[in-house]
Amino acid sequence: MATVQEIERAIERLPETERNALESRLLARRCGLSSLNDEEQAELLRSLDEAERDIDEGRSYNTDEMRQALRGWLGK
Repeated sequence: MATVQEIERAIERLPETERNALESRLLARRCGLSSLNDEEQAELLRSLDEAERDIDEGRSYNTDEMRQALRGWLGK
């Protein structure tokens, strides 16, 4: 079994595209996203894109508005 430090060194040697793919897989696993079906993943990505556009366009939200926006972005 490799140590965390050995794994980190191995990751540093990966090409950037493979590091990005690994990071995505680990985040999906950590956040439970790997259990989403394709349609749910696509909807989540659309929602995150919408949230990012709102941020880029300078929209701001108070606490209640943020809760409501999050529900919309997450499809709830």
